[in-house]
Amino acid sequence: MLKHRIFIAINFPADLKKALIFYQKKWAELPVRWTKGENLHLTLAFIGYVGDSEVLDILEESKRGTEGHHPFSINFNRICLGPPDKAPRMFWLEGEKNRDLAVLQYDLEKELLGTQSEKEVREFKPHITLGRIKTFEWRQLKKRPNIEENINLVCPVNSIEIMESQLKPGGPDYFILESINLE
Repeated sequence: MLKHRIFIAINFPADLKKALIFYQKKWAELPVRWTKGENLHLTLAFIGYVGDSEVLDILEESKRGTEGHHPFSINFNRICLGPPDKAPRMFWLEGEKNRDLAVLQYDLEKELLGTQSEKEVREFKPHITLGRIKTFEWRQLKKRPNIEENINLVCPVNSIEIMESQLKPGGPDYFILESINLE
């Protein structure tokens, strides 16, 4: 049986991706494996490997999870190294806490994963991986840079996408299986 690696995401408009690629190029000399511009997204729920028949269920559950949700925006305000309070492993784009995003993620996980029955909705502070640090080379740097840049980028959220990820030696390829518009 063919298995699909599935996740639910918010994809970025072309102008936002272009702005993020600018920042990747700004630090291009650093030992970082940069995320391909076309792959930049915000993951809302990672489902994992599923069979063909389960993909149809995920599409229906995702539609139920978006019912009653309206378009909104996410404000991104900082590029930094992550995760916080640990040895850096990634270049991150961080966003402001966002109640609409938190409720959408909660509802999707409730429908898709059934994990939210007792959990309350918590503010969701989004972060996007712009690149993964090549650990060995990073440790060899004589002077490690302090990456901390305040920015102001706004991402309109009008839909979510059910995505498939195909892992390849040169990095993953992502495919949109279905887009679901917010009401």
